[in-house]
Amino acid sequence: MREFLTTLALGIKTKDIPRSFLALVETLREKGALQAKGERIFLDLAFRVGVLDISREGVGFLESFGSSGKDLLIQKSDLKGAFKGDVVLARRVYSHKGGRPSAKVVEVLEKKNAILVAYLDQHAGRIEALDIKNGLSLPLNASAKSLKALPPQTVIRLDVREGRIIEVLGVLSDPRVDEKISLALFNKSEPFPRECEEQAESFGRKVEASMYPARQDFRSLPFCTIDPIDAKDHDDAVYFDAKESILYVAIADVSEYVTPHSPIDKEARVRGFTIYLPHKSIPMLPRNLSENICSLKPQEDRLAYVWKIRLHKRTALPLKAELHEAIIRSKQKLSYEEVDEFLEEPKANSTILKELQEPLLNLYARTKKLRAKRLERGYEFFNEENRLLMDENLNLISIVSEKETPSHSLIEECMLLANIYSAKHLEKGIFRVHEEPKLEKIEELLWDLRSLGLEAKPKETLHATIATIQKEAEAKGIRTEVDRMIIRSQAQARYSHQKIGHFGLGFEEYSHFTSPIRRYSDLVLHRLLKAELKGEKRKMEFYLDALAPLCDSLSALERESARVEMDYKDRKYARLALERLGEVVEAVVVDEESPPLARAEGFLKGARIVLGKGLVERLSRVRVRLMDVDVASAKIYGKVVGIIKEKRVQTGV
Repeated sequence: MREFLTTLALGIKTKDIPRSFLALVETLREKGALQAKGERIFLDLAFRVGVLDISREGVGFLESFGSSGKDLLIQKSDLKGAFKGDVVLARRVYSHKGGRPSAKVVEVLEKKNAILVAYLDQHAGRIEALDIKNGLSLPLNASAKSLKALPPQTVIRLDVREGRIIEVLGVLSDPRVDEKISLALFNKSEPFPRECEEQAESFGRKVEASMYPARQDFRSLPFCTIDPIDAKDHDDAVYFDAKESILYVAIADVSEYVTPHSPIDKEARVRGFTIYLPHKSIPMLPRNLSENICSLKPQEDRLAYVWKIRLHKRTALPLKAELHEAIIRSKQKLSYEEVDEFLEEPKANSTILKELQEPLLNLYARTKKLRAKRLERGYEFFNEENRLLMDENLNLISIVSEKETPSHSLIEECMLLANIYSAKHLEKGIFRVHEEPKLEKIEELLWDLRSLGLEAKPKETLHATIATIQKEAEAKGIRTEVDRMIIRSQAQARYSHQKIGHFGLGFEEYSHFTSPIRRYSDLVLHRLLKAELKGEKRKMEFYLDALAPLCDSLSALERESARVEMDYKDRKYARLALERLGEVVEAVVVDEESPPLARAEGFLKGARIVLGKGLVERLSRVRVRLMDVDVASAKIYGKVVGIIKEKRVQTGV
């Protein structure tokens, strides 16, 4: 429904309205929410359609489909019985100048499957269901006898409209329940429908090359994959021919297997992305595809979509590129750590195959040049990720900080080239876009930076301004946090059917081509490129017709996937903090507003701690005593017990 309503907000021809939405359109017409212009109908400007969010205080906020700007405020009295997550039609309310944009619910168009995650707790002699996110009491329709048969603090999925328990997930004290909670909070699921698994198994486990005589045979080229050490879904493989100065970027050809509207395609479109948790992945595609027949496994024939890019021998700048449907055979599966060790000190006795060593060294030399050239227009932001390591019971036992390394940079530059050329090849398609920050956002950023002692002044270009800010921040030892502030001043990157360019990377044209196993956007792009190259105009028109709402949907799914991953990490941090209550950790204040928020270091590195009352300055290094933990909401509470003399520090926020 979201995709259709987004299309309707932008305008749709009457003849193109799917039969399944005719009743919805009639409802909107009866409410006076539609306008007609020739053959097209539009949502009247006085109305908005979108999904409803409701705060703890009961105030609603409407995220409008097909419209930018702030969410519309909806007072409790104007919700008309709508619940959080419902798709509603709302009429805008024009407030006084300067007031927040508001609206009133006119009609609930689609009721969310109103299932929340809750846990059972006993209060005043009776068992209640409490919302796991905020502790609010929820309606519960179950006998006292049946509730008493459940263990204390049982975690459930609850239909709040009927008060009915849908599923028991486990108990709050068990760390293994965290995965189920994080997935259920965002209505995600790991198992695939039976028809998807059956379709995935029907492809078998090996590629028979003789069945693809029209494909380019690149199996003799020494490709390799470079991924995290525990990766199983290998999207990409690379090879550089130094003699011809040709870079080959091979990407798993998922579109050969996943056709539009097939069972797997429908499920992948709903999932949108693979979700990565510290101990496992929740794949977008069934594992026989994502970890087997599509994955570019070593010494296995695999179907690939390959960019063949000729680089200038001296400058390494790309000169021309060709796209091929091919068959490849990766020679070796390498880890980032393995490649980093080799690049730092090339040795003949390296674990890397001899036939891969020289191509990797040559490629690394070229990608360093590519990166330097790219950063003349694009930006480099310090980034540090915290990898959580857990025991067999899924308890957090240690945290490893990971920064970008030469091997990451090597692969990144190769993937960027493939993504750029994919975007260049299409006038219309699915693009990855990132708008330039608005002037008022930059002015607000400069004002905030002055409070940190950075007297950055606007330069002749925005790139020069940001480069100056970063240089000053690095001199003061606060580069990472300032980079985060710069990122927050910008709009979030998203998917669009229009070529807007990518400000952060410094590209006029950009898309996502390189990860079709884990991103639905890349799968769609592969289909578009194949249709374009083969001159299949009707198929191209069919794909393009639904792109605008699809881009909106994928951008929302991307944000959801990130929230699942963050929620799971927060739960692991909270359990570890609970075991060490009363201990003191060092932390850096990242938000001084009420309540202040700090980012922990040491054994809790990366955890967010809510601080008690008291004045603290942003980026102050403090000592914090762990005072309390709410495992249900995954919140850690602390009290500042000391200020460390260094006022501001480099952080990994």
